[in-house]
Amino acid sequence: MSSSLAIIWQQRDVMLNGLLMTLELSVAGALLAGVLGVLIFLGLISRSRVLRLSLVLLVDTMRCVPFMLFAYLLYYGLPYAGIMLGNFTVGIASLAIYHASYIAELLRGAWKEQPVEIKEASVAFGFHGWRRLRIILPPVAIAAIPMLGSSAIQVIKDSAFLVIIAVEELTYSANEIQSTYYVPFASFICAVLCYWILCLLVEGGVQFMSARTRLRR
Repeated sequence: MSSSLAIIWQQRDVMLNGLLMTLELSVAGALLAGVLGVLIFLGLISRSRVLRLSLVLLVDTMRCVPFMLFAYLLYYGLPYAGIMLGNFTVGIASLAIYHASYIAELLRGAWKEQPVEIKEASVAFGFHGWRRLRIILPPVAIAAIPMLGSSAIQVIKDSAFLVIIAVEELTYSANEIQSTYYVPFASFICAVLCYWILCLLVEGGVQFMSARTRLRR
């Protein structure tokens, strides 16, 4: 075991590069998923029945498709449409599009739990579009903080599936080390610890934001 750990230490640059790649994928994917999720959420509470039903179908479809298969579809499907993207870009796009549906549904759930007065106020004062978003989004986002944190953690974990499209993230790096030096337990347990630390950081951030919002109430 000590010799396996020594190999991991010698290859720490490989593991660190994979960790940084995972961090970049997760941050970019989560931020873009948040933006897309807000846009989908606005459509889900829109007055247009056609738009609402279309987006409900989209959200339900995305939530029923395994992420790994969705990443495969984008990676192999986009070239058929004449869209050529790098592995890293496809990875971010996969995370963003896939998790946007979950975030939109989380926001819609939080919206349903809001007092009727907040929902009626934005309409009564004639707010529409982005102006209405400024009224309804803050309380909805605050109510959804714990669930959004869980969604961010899921983005981190799903980034490991991008190894199937040769994105050189943390799991890819761990697999490279174990296949070269045959230290599967040490390399993968190190990757698990890295994922654990990233998820703990997200959880700590969620707890901090939740505590701040409670103090301001």
